[in-house]
Amino acid sequence: MKQTFTRIIFVAMVTLATSTLFAQRAALSGEWKLDEKKSELGEFARAATSVKAEQKEDAITITRVTPGFNGGDPMTNTVTLTFDGKVVESEGFRGSKRKSTAKWSDDGKTLVVSSTMSFERDGQTSEFKSTETWSITKDGQLSVVTQSNSPRGESTVKAVYTK
Repeated sequence: MKQTFTRIIFVAMVTLATSTLFAQRAALSGEWKLDEKKSELGEFARAATSVKAEQKEDAITITRVTPGFNGGDPMTNTVTLTFDGKVVESEGFRGSKRKSTAKWSDDGKTLVVSSTMSFERDGQTSEFKSTETWSITKDGQLSVVTQSNSPRGESTVKAVYTK
């Protein structure tokens, strides 16, 4: 009887711990539109005008629509990132290759997406690194803070999106 009770308590604790782990993750899924008034984009920064996130237990699919250059057609980019730290390669700016990983914070409130892109121009290779921190604000908006480092220097952009 005592052994059965101990097993029940153990199973209940494992179940609670497992469900709490996944329940604590921020819910990023949805179709989000850029709120320029609440965003801090900087003078030359480009942010996606819309983001669609499809979050699952082990991965997230992110589709971004960004404005075209010089009034050109908008560009759409989709990538699926797993939460196991696996590097995912996708197409970046002007045919470059982007290598990205995604990882949840320990408390599950933020998703960190780290990316590296290499560009070739006039026979020289340049590297662009960025770290995006995704979270849901207290008022239910999506916040994506991007810290980037490129040959042009470092920058931070805060994009806020509403459903």
